[in-house]
Amino acid sequence: MEDSEHEKTPRTVCKEPDLASPTGSSQTFDLELEYNDPKAPPVDGGLHAWLFLAACFMVEGTVWGFAACFGVFQNHYRNDPAFQGSHAIAAIGTCAMGMAYLLSPIVMAILIALPRLQRWTSSIAFVVLSLSLALSSFSTTVTHLILSQGIAYGTAACFAYAPSILFMPDWFVKKKSLAFGIVWSGSGLTGIIFPLILQSLLDRYGWQTTLRISSVAIFLLAAPFMLFHKPRRPHRPPTPRLDLSFHRNRAYLIYQTGNILQSIGFFLPQIFLPSYAQLLGARALHASTTITVFNIANMFGCILIGHLADRHHVTKCILISTTGGVLSTFLLWGLSQHPAPLYLFSILYGCTGGSFSSSWSATATEVTHFHPAADASMVFAFLQTGRGIGNVISGPLSEALLQLRLWEGRAWGAYGTAFGGLVTLTGTTALLGGVSVVARWLNWI
Repeated sequence: MEDSEHEKTPRTVCKEPDLASPTGSSQTFDLELEYNDPKAPPVDGGLHAWLFLAACFMVEGTVWGFAACFGVFQNHYRNDPAFQGSHAIAAIGTCAMGMAYLLSPIVMAILIALPRLQRWTSSIAFVVLSLSLALSSFSTTVTHLILSQGIAYGTAACFAYAPSILFMPDWFVKKKSLAFGIVWSGSGLTGIIFPLILQSLLDRYGWQTTLRISSVAIFLLAAPFMLFHKPRRPHRPPTPRLDLSFHRNRAYLIYQTGNILQSIGFFLPQIFLPSYAQLLGARALHASTTITVFNIANMFGCILIGHLADRHHVTKCILISTTGGVLSTFLLWGLSQHPAPLYLFSILYGCTGGSFSSSWSATATEVTHFHPAADASMVFAFLQTGRGIGNVISGPLSEALLQLRLWEGRAWGAYGTAFGGLVTLTGTTALLGGVSVVARWLNWI
């Protein structure tokens, strides 16, 4: 009888995600003792937990906020005599974002295998990250910039934020998805502030001095918070043997497929929306404001989706993200003939489709219910890699669609412009990102 009840437990937990295990992994130590240890700070609240969350917020904001601002640098690089005529300038930003996303599983595996490195990884990474920006200011070729501002920055960035993923389940249990949502909103905040500051610095001092100032500023912003970017207990319990067999699990494959498909179109509005707004007659400042509005909405959307993911099954949150992303893209962006609807699109898409990643924590926990040998941190890391794969695919695919000009002059709104294919791609990938919703309805997961 006891065995029968034990076998039913995973399915019960799966239906009630708010009762998920603290780690969402297959760790075998005494969870009750671990999470109620009076010698350790409390979970899901208290000064220490919120200071840790503030540190994660700052790490996210500085690392991803700066990387997302590469477009500001790109215009200055193109106008610099030393780099004129180079077709590889765009690769700088691609390498920075790509390395930060794609290396996540490798970095996570290293930290799991070498637990003594975990506490100091972020601190060391920020030193390397700052040095990479300082060195990039002395670049004389685009190759130098790719190696420093691109590859070195992206690699250090991945090491900088990886401990946030690893330590978060120690500090937040019932509010874990909300905590991650707050962290993800950090890049939304810096996505509003950083471009304005960097543009001002670039106009006044040039790209070399701006990179040196950025190097020092990022280090000074992050350094005080490194005191709190640490595990809940000084000596964390031993982690289980690294197990990647969850890649054969049906639930993981379905969730990851939706994640990759959604990611292909995720970046396109942030890249092309200002250009389309200018095509409709908006001034440069008003056109760029669409991204500012998107980042503001995304801040609140990440927190909202994270809050819901702690209380409802993850597919319900994915359904909200998918529905909002699809409707806003096809109706507001696709049918717009005036800049005004684009601001409404930025709000709705930022709150829903742009907040898809806030479901990752709940998704990782859900996968561990179907495959208990999986470690939630590794699942999370591979979900980030999925986002990186989508990012890599979206670049050449979007350029090809722009060249095709599928329905230019033959359709209504954005569909009748060169951006018609991009709108369709964004909406279609947003729809396909909800494949897990259909899979659950069909009892496949």
